[in-house]
Amino acid sequence: MGLLSRKIDGKIASYQRELIETHYREVDNMYRQIRGWRHDYRNHIQTMKAYAAAGDWEAIRRYLDELDTDLATVDTVIKTGNPMADAILNSKISLAKSRGIKVVADAQIPVRLKSSEIDLCCIIGNLFDNAIEACAKLPEDKRVIRVYMDMKNTQLYISFTNFTAGGKLKKEGKLFRSTKGEGHGLGLVRVDAIVERLDGYLSRNSEDGAFTTEILLPQV
Repeated sequence: MGLLSRKIDGKIASYQRELIETHYREVDNMYRQIRGWRHDYRNHIQTMKAYAAAGDWEAIRRYLDELDTDLATVDTVIKTGNPMADAILNSKISLAKSRGIKVVADAQIPVRLKSSEIDLCCIIGNLFDNAIEACAKLPEDKRVIRVYMDMKNTQLYISFTNFTAGGKLKKEGKLFRSTKGEGHGLGLVRVDAIVERLDGYLSRNSEDGAFTTEILLPQV
């Protein structure tokens, strides 16, 4: 039994390392984009100065309209108050949008968390990946992920909701059946293990074609 437990722990640890590396790449890519936008910003200023010098106000108006449209696609949409949570949430929101998935997010972390930011990122990353995978199976007009995070007294409340194909999911033990394979299952196990270690609360519910995960993490 000890050997089996060590093998399972080893697989989970390996999956966690892969998850963190994936998140690092996503965050690094986001900051590369930000640095690129800062470089482009200088070019935009020079272009508009040239139009202004020529008195071409209509060209400036068109240019500003184009910039407004461009910025709408790259704006950082979530500012929770926690930089690491911001990075993961925004990278996942960008990924979801690239796959035609609408994200409705309201996330606030107004206090300094006692729990590890790595633990928080593993939870957020897994919940988002699961929701994206489920939404990808739906018609584009049904692809919606709702995210809510805030403090409830002394606990951080996290909620993810998405629609699923095929109606209500079948529950097997504490988890719902996954079609994604071993890595996906280990991700859910990892979330459960983190919540349990932090003496938190986790609830999963599948009703009326929607799948919701709710988590409470004590911060005292």
